[in-house]
Amino acid sequence: MASTPTLHFTTPGLDEKTAARVVELLQSRLDACTDLHLTLKHVHWNVVGPHFIAVHEMIDPQVDTVRGFADALAERIATLGGSPQGTPGGLVGRRAWDDYDIGRATTQQHLAALDVVYQGVISTYRDGIKELDDLDLVTQDMFIGQTEQLELFHWFVRAHLEDTGGRLSTAGDSTEKDAAADA
Repeated sequence: MASTPTLHFTTPGLDEKTAARVVELLQSRLDACTDLHLTLKHVHWNVVGPHFIAVHEMIDPQVDTVRGFADALAERIATLGGSPQGTPGGLVGRRAWDDYDIGRATTQQHLAALDVVYQGVISTYRDGIKELDDLDLVTQDMFIGQTEQLELFHWFVRAHLEDTGGRLSTAGDSTEKDAAADA
């Protein structure tokens, strides 16, 4: 985030500097969840192939849950006296990742790309959990609960990419395009 957020107030027990940092962490997760639920919906609309219906139907509950995460994160920002930023232009300007670049593709290609997406989202959640240990345990608890659900969804995705020996077709891939190509 480019600047420290302006807080109108904060919750009892948090000083303004701490609350401002927590709001920054919350905003980064709000951006990630907003981007993720739109990416998941994009996959839902663009997946094709023999396993279309299974993946199509698996994705919608993920969309709904992640959209709910975004709302909870925004409300936590407001609770701490901040102003959640939810505009598309703002999200694009703040994000540190590239746009999802897979269009109409097979279930395996999209799931492979989503494996990489989930790796990035979960890793940054876990970084936030570590930092929040010294800042705000209430927000940390929120991050932990959301991470648990994201890891479950990630497992759903990875189950389609795994062979009987437990090897992932995306092992070692760091970009969505590479993962999709290896699927």
